Amino acid sequence: MSAAGATLVVGGGGLVGSNVLRALARRRRVVVRAQVPWAEPDAARVALRAAAVEALAAAGGGPLDVAWCAGAGTVATTQDDLDREVAQFGAFLTDLEAEVPAGTDLAFFLASSAGGLYAGSSAPPFDERTEPRPLAPYGWAKIRMEEELLAAVQRLDAPALLGRLANVYGPGQNLAKAQGVVSRLCVAHLARSPLPVTVSLDTIRDYLFVSDAAEMIVTGLDGLRARRADTGERVVVKVMASGRSTTLSTMIAESNRVFHRRAPVSIVSSGSPGQVRDLRLRSVVWPELQSCARTTLAAGFERTAEAVAEDVVRRGPLVATTAGAR
Repeated sequence: MSAAGATLVVGGGGLVGSNVLRALARRRRVVVRAQVPWAEPDAARVALRAAAVEALAAAGGGPLDVAWCAGAGTVATTQDDLDREVAQFGAFLTDLEAEVPAGTDLAFFLASSAGGLYAGSSAPPFDERTEPRPLAPYGWAKIRMEEELLAAVQRLDAPALLGRLANVYGPGQNLAKAQGVVSRLCVAHLARSPLPVTVSLDTIRDYLFVSDAAEMIVTGLDGLRARRADTGERVVVKVMASGRSTTLSTMIAESNRVFHRRAPVSIVSSGSPGQVRDLRLRSVVWPELQSCARTTLAAGFERTAEAVAEDVVRRGPLVATTAGAR
């Protein structure tokens, strides 16, 4: 995006969205962060529409990027909550279309989930050519959101980047959600309480450090219009991953290295619904963006551990909760 214009970030309070805000700040971009009361659907729609109007004004007639990084859903989220999330996204797109003046230069990013979409797919490693086959309602909700955006950008003649994210981790992980194995291992070490593990130790995932994910997102948005001019592609599907496959046993060993003691883990099951053993990922689209994935697992784990330890100081004792592979 050129110097003129603005970026609207939805979901700026979450792990990915907050880091997208930081990446934009480093580039000195004009940013509007949507403040949304998600638990109140009607009020959320009003807030999202108001944020869109504010962002259009901030763009001053220049290009407007929209980065949708919101998403409270996990594989454990109920169907009703997922339906509400999809409906909120669709309503936002409808309202944005109603507010956008003719000729506005728009571009979109949607944070989606590689794990949710490819959980039932065959022949890993999975890439952009893999047919998505979700196993849980969470994955189907992500498919529906992608479809909502595809329809909207066709009507608006705007480019879009669908970022199918690997397991994103790092400082700021929401420990109230049933995900985040790196943070949960850190909590188990610091709380000195057993962490129940509900999947096999040879479960394979791709772990992407959150600031790397944010750089990939912002760099992708920056280059989206030029890519469309070069290739004619309106929509780019990009698997955003580190490209490194890591077993859960390796993650536990890494936590042992960082904390200088054995992790207090307890294997309570050899499998968990919606959790498959092998979710290796790779990307064959827009390979230049892979240079953003530069943080090693060792460095990322140490930075996460430091952040979780700081939370202990600020908030008091933590309690380890059940962990899968996400």
